[in-house]
Amino acid sequence: MRNLKEDYFNPKFSHIYVERAARERPETKRILSRLPAANVIEIGHYKDVFCRKGQNYALQHSAQSLILANRQGNWLYKGADVCQDFGNRHFYYASSVMNCVYDCEYCYLKGMYPSGHLVAFVNLEDLFLSVSEHLTAHPMYVCISYDTDLFALEGLLGYVREWVSFAGRNEGLTIEVRTKCANWDAWKEMPVLPNVIYAFTLSPQDVTARQEHGTPSLSQRTRCAARVLRAGHAVRLCFDPMLYCADWEAQYDGMLLQAAKDIPFSDLTDVSVGAFRISQDYLKKMRKQEPYSAAAQFPYQNVGGVYRYPRELEQKMLQFMTRRLRSYLPEGSIYVEGAKG
Repeated sequence: MRNLKEDYFNPKFSHIYVERAARERPETKRILSRLPAANVIEIGHYKDVFCRKGQNYALQHSAQSLILANRQGNWLYKGADVCQDFGNRHFYYASSVMNCVYDCEYCYLKGMYPSGHLVAFVNLEDLFLSVSEHLTAHPMYVCISYDTDLFALEGLLGYVREWVSFAGRNEGLTIEVRTKCANWDAWKEMPVLPNVIYAFTLSPQDVTARQEHGTPSLSQRTRCAARVLRAGHAVRLCFDPMLYCADWEAQYDGMLLQAAKDIPFSDLTDVSVGAFRISQDYLKKMRKQEPYSAAAQFPYQNVGGVYRYPRELEQKMLQFMTRRLRSYLPEGSIYVEGAKG
């Protein structure tokens, strides 16, 4: 499907579905003002569009619509065991947007969501209220960009700025913003705060070109990360997930050399390392969406409901990367998935 001409599909966000209850919210009006040519369709509930049966994720993603909605119920989730907590006891992730504008073949969202469209919840103040209530009991470490790439949407939504402002008012809160975005303009006016960490996911350029469709190149990401670091922000590099390919050692060696050339590793907050892993339920659905993807169709091993590379291969990949990183960083700055500490 990615071989079809771009003009075969409607432009991204040419159609916007708006919940009736969200129509008059200031956030909704602000977002709609940035897409004046869009066809706006009023709906009763976002699930009427997002959760319909028989949807084709890949086709929808090629003509992605935007759904603006009020979120009801839970906003915060305990961090999953397959996610790194970086030594934080009270580790959560928050979901203010569902789905991503990027199209990575190995992304678990393809197995998690029934639709390729993107949902943005416009009642952020309710999310911040939930976080504030948790903060009365204990500090929190919250990853805010797991189920999307918020920075890739910053020009449209402005949610990272809202989160950073909120973090600035709450010392007990630390937020991580994970991204593959390389748009320096999104960071230009961000205040420098010690409790906001910008985490750049890096992949070898061959992986980026073949499997991370629509994302910036490796060099664009490393140069952007360097600028963010020079501006005084806390930066983390995420070599996660590592993906197997025939020449993976050469690929990841080249990636690390590129990153070290552009980024002063000694100034980083830390780095994370992890091999690809995904829940058994998500992989089953993802394989239907990505029948020709090497990452989706690899013969993984099921370990307690999580599909992973065979243990010998996984350990070889993780040890390879951590061994290389030790020449740039102290051991305590390297977090490896599965190694708690």
